[in-house]
Amino acid sequence: MDAIEAILTTRAIRRYTDEPVSDDDVRTCLRAAQQAPSGGNVQPWQYLVVTEAAARAEVARWYRSAFDRYERSLPDASAFTDPEQAASWQRTRDASRHLADHLGDVPVIVLFLQPRIPWEPADDEGPMDIGRLDASVYPAVQNFCVAARALGLGTALTTVIRIHTAEVLDALGVPDGRFEIAALVPLGHPAGRFGVAPRRPAESVTHWNQWGAKMRP
Repeated sequence: MDAIEAILTTRAIRRYTDEPVSDDDVRTCLRAAQQAPSGGNVQPWQYLVVTEAAARAEVARWYRSAFDRYERSLPDASAFTDPEQAASWQRTRDASRHLADHLGDVPVIVLFLQPRIPWEPADDEGPMDIGRLDASVYPAVQNFCVAARALGLGTALTTVIRIHTAEVLDALGVPDGRFEIAALVPLGHPAGRFGVAPRRPAESVTHWNQWGAKMRP
């Protein structure tokens, strides 16, 4: 698949069939993730691939609990004055609810972990803001998702599971306190279709050389 097409049509898939995913496909996606750039080439990520039914069910239990709590904080569709925006919000919310209720049925769940380590350097002038460590993890997540798309597999970048980081990592035997969850990505065959997701035009959020300067037609 053309790289640009794969990127443009990689959208969040939250409904999956029960068709299994081969280990070879998982490994292909992981190899793509491993080629992602990272600050100073530190490659801080670890992948925890969950395929056994009992382990998936345990992760799904904590995911559902996290989403239940998160969902209660969300605005209702009636908060949007634009009917189109309200409908879009409701579709996304319904799909997210579906994933929370059925995550355990997805054949593969991948946790992207990052170490809890000091990351901000300092010198005689004080601390230096060189960016967050997770900025060196999310490119690997995106590579994984795009590779999955090229194979006809669906993914969704989720982070709500962080509400129950300690419980999930304990259930999966991750050394206590050494890691946090950067993302949880389900991987499976999509029940729906791929396509270009609705987004604001790039031109509307792009400034050339100076803030507020738009590209000439």
